[in-house]
Amino acid sequence: KGCGYHLDLFVVGVMLGVCSVMGLPWFVAATVLSISHVNSLKLESECSAPGEQPKFLGIREQRFTGLMIFTLMGCSVFMTSVLKFIPMPVLYGVFLYMGASSLRGIQFFDRLRLFGMPAKHQPDFIYLRHVPLRKVHLFTIIQLSCLILLWVIKTSRAAIVFPMMVLALVFIRKLLDLIFTKRELSWLDDLMPEWKKKKLEDAAQEEEHSIIAEEEGIVQVPLEGHYNLIILGPLNKTRIPTEVT
Repeated sequence: KGCGYHLDLFVVGVMLGVCSVMGLPWFVAATVLSISHVNSLKLESECSAPGEQPKFLGIREQRFTGLMIFTLMGCSVFMTSVLKFIPMPVLYGVFLYMGASSLRGIQFFDRLRLFGMPAKHQPDFIYLRHVPLRKVHLFTIIQLSCLILLWVIKTSRAAIVFPMMVLALVFIRKLLDLIFTKRELSWLDDLMPEWKKKKLEDAAQEEEHSIIAEEEGIVQVPLEGHYNLIILGPLNKTRIPTEVT
């Protein structure tokens, strides 16, 4: 739902200008809340085998949860006398849980885990098929350094320049073209989800194998019983496996 997210960002941008003129607190995008909300609307297949990854099936189409979220946020203005009795550790625990649960599936977090993982235990990530591991680690270190720098600035007295530092990340991303090739960046810094890229590549490989098999003239004809009839086109011969019943 790209248009919906673009509309949300547009509204946030307009409200930033309005709040700046009127001297009101700025709106910020609730990243953790948004990711948790989107994950809760996903439809996934049930895992039947140990270690099997659930497959993405679709999205629960509804508008009720989004409406209720912002309605309750507006009502919280009139509930301050009750909300003040909620201990702060409870709120910190809720936000910590929401943040930790939303890390699954984020490529940056997956690449951080690769630092302490042996090569034989590494998952079949699509970017590991096309980019050397040392380049993956270098890209992760650069990202982690930028994140730490932003966090330090945000918690210091120089927090007022935080928006300018976020803008500076655009130029840092442009400088990465001098370190990585465009092909490597297309796998490490792509907007397309990991599972979708892997699905497209696997489908392309299967199509390529089928084309090669057709060019070689190898056709498998399923027959009744426990065997397949394999016809070799160029030699015009028929071969039947020995385990025929």
